[in-house]
Amino acid sequence: MVQEHLLPGAADVRFFHENGFWLAPRVLNDGALERLRAAMDDVYAGRFETGRPPWAGGWQDTGDPTSIRKTDNAHWANLTLRDLALNATIGAMAARLMGTPEVRLWHDQLLYKPGQGPAAAASQAGNVGWHQDHGYWRCTQPDLITAWVAFDDVTTQNGCMLVVPGSHRWGLLPESDFFNTDIEAVRARLAARTGHAFKPVPCELPAGAVSFHHCLTVHASGPNLTPRPRRSLVLHLLPEHATYVAGSPDDNHMNAILMRKQGQQHGAAFAGELWPALYRA
Repeated sequence: MVQEHLLPGAADVRFFHENGFWLAPRVLNDGALERLRAAMDDVYAGRFETGRPPWAGGWQDTGDPTSIRKTDNAHWANLTLRDLALNATIGAMAARLMGTPEVRLWHDQLLYKPGQGPAAAASQAGNVGWHQDHGYWRCTQPDLITAWVAFDDVTTQNGCMLVVPGSHRWGLLPESDFFNTDIEAVRARLAARTGHAFKPVPCELPAGAVSFHHCLTVHASGPNLTPRPRRSLVLHLLPEHATYVAGSPDDNHMNAILMRKQGQQHGAAFAGELWPALYRA
């Protein structure tokens, strides 16, 4: 059921279109958060209540205690995570921000940023490089939106997301790179490329709240300087009109692979059980 009182108003929608991001209110209570953290632990322990693992083994421990764990389509494995991935209120929020009557799940990412303490400030471990999501999603149109759901309080101290307001209007930037953890070097290259002032804004959130950003918004995150992990589920969301762009540089993306496995051709909609709807007007 959609919690109508939490949906963005006209001023919020204008803010999103001008800045490329919006911070939503808290949508999850403490009990729901406890269940989600336990579900995350189950996935990481290889306990899949559906009998199906996430995509391509990304749930597995890398053995590096400083590295971020990024697990695609954890909702395949766990029903509690699936309930969040298909949350109707989050879908309705995204629908208003995108101006679309239907929102579907492109895919989810379960994220775990380990707590490394103050020593992390001297290293690049745990950083996420400046990037645009669409730089990895050219197998569809650049019209998607991301909802980032916090399982813990998120602050600058534990590596909250940083966004560059207005950068969704800069076009696709080849310098953006999720995996380049030297965020200051990439920041300098992006500023030189665009000629725009590069003034990041921290997206600090209480546990249970959600941030939204456009798929062309430049964003990154720094290290977790606390002893506790920073956990979240990220929902990448499709507007109604999104379709498969065959032969793109990202034709090896999970969703392009899944489309080809289904025999889908260029121009087909990402629809059906693999891309379920969160919200329909």
